[in-house]
Amino acid sequence: MSRIGKIPLALPTGVQVSKNGTQLVCTGPKGQLQLAIADGVDVAIAGNVVTITRTGETRLSRAMHGTTRALLRNMVDGVTKGYSKSLEIVGVGYKATLQGKKVMLNVGFANIIEVAIPEGVKVDLPDPTHINVSGVDKQAVGQLAATLRAARKPEPYKGKGVRYADEVVRKKAGKSAAAGAAGAKK
Repeated sequence: MSRIGKIPLALPTGVQVSKNGTQLVCTGPKGQLQLAIADGVDVAIAGNVVTITRTGETRLSRAMHGTTRALLRNMVDGVTKGYSKSLEIVGVGYKATLQGKKVMLNVGFANIIEVAIPEGVKVDLPDPTHINVSGVDKQAVGQLAATLRAARKPEPYKGKGVRYADEVVRKKAGKSAAAGAAGAKK
């Protein structure tokens, strides 16, 4: 039995979960999200408590038991508090701008990289070197942040590139440090 899956999920005030066939709809103050119920899992809603149970003992139903509960918990958190990720751009001349529903990244390539903003995700640029991504869908916020970071990952020698705000980039010693050590041995 899944330890996560067997814990009943208590809904906070202002959040409603309804079941429409094989879809779960979670509505709250920040928006609405939908989740397809996997085969082998059943969802029971009683008042403001949601219980997830397995319909069988197949490998898929055992795997999706805890996963469905975790996804539902993420949906409840998203429609109440929302999710956000912050990114920093490090490098001389590196910057980001908003142009309609696209983020334009100038990160040292000959071309400017365009990243489309998906529906339901908000992007804010407090200054040209900081990007804030927020929304109710945890997966969509994380995917957009990962796509922006993948445009130019931080390199280990100078640390230039796009990184998460709390990310620590370990720097390596360059050629001059290695050559200086080799020259000292002679």
